[in-house]
Amino acid sequence: MVDLWSMNKKELKEFLDHKVGIYNTPDFIPHDPIQIPHRFTNPKDIEIAGFLVATIAWGNRKSIINNADKLMGLMDNSPADFVQNFQKSDLDRFEGFVHRTFNADDLRMFLRALQNIENIDGGLENAFEKAYSSSSNLQEGISKFKQRFFETDHLPRTQKHVSDPMKNSSAKRINMFLRWMVRKDDRGVDFGIWNKIPMSSLSLPLDVHTGNISRKLKLLKRKQNDGKAVLELDNALRKMDPVDPVKYDFALFGLGAFDDL
Repeated sequence: MVDLWSMNKKELKEFLDHKVGIYNTPDFIPHDPIQIPHRFTNPKDIEIAGFLVATIAWGNRKSIINNADKLMGLMDNSPADFVQNFQKSDLDRFEGFVHRTFNADDLRMFLRALQNIENIDGGLENAFEKAYSSSSNLQEGISKFKQRFFETDHLPRTQKHVSDPMKNSSAKRINMFLRWMVRKDDRGVDFGIWNKIPMSSLSLPLDVHTGNISRKLKLLKRKQNDGKAVLELDNALRKMDPVDPVKYDFALFGLGAFDDL
């Protein structure tokens, strides 16, 4: 049992750095939705699979992985080629797809939006970079990306499936996707295939578990897991590592899932 109450800031950083080393390992991949984009080697496949998987990454982990696997199969296990080349009639195959409140209508709209972004922006990285470069920080950039994404015709209900930090959302799933794409190290979990957004600008994908552990470690005072909590936690983690603050997602997640803290 860790004596949380006696650690000073230096000791806490050493403790969390040690936990990052334990949990930031390929052994993590088979138990996480990140396993789905790890099936691919082409960067375009990785980013499109990653975006769609992150979109449905809430709820039961087994259900997330099963539905993500089904989704890849419906895209002929070639997500980039499918997004770039599908015709309207090709979208009929998604009838009946559902993950919690994300249904076939939402999915078809997402695919149309992704195709639009491929055709107009040259892909998700460019779309996010444009949004980020015209913003004061990445969370504002996510909000601008959402505006860009929904330039494609859509049902109003579908907008809820892309979070908006400027409306005080923690935007957990998009922050997780961006961690996957942007964060670079030699451990083999995150992909680090994007070069236009710095790791230092990333925010931790805050959820119930990482929020609770962060409060126990006195990294977070705010009780709600919202956009303001993300900002507070960002400030604390960037003091420990200004270059790679979201590496601590591995430590906080691992402590919540596997350690008796």
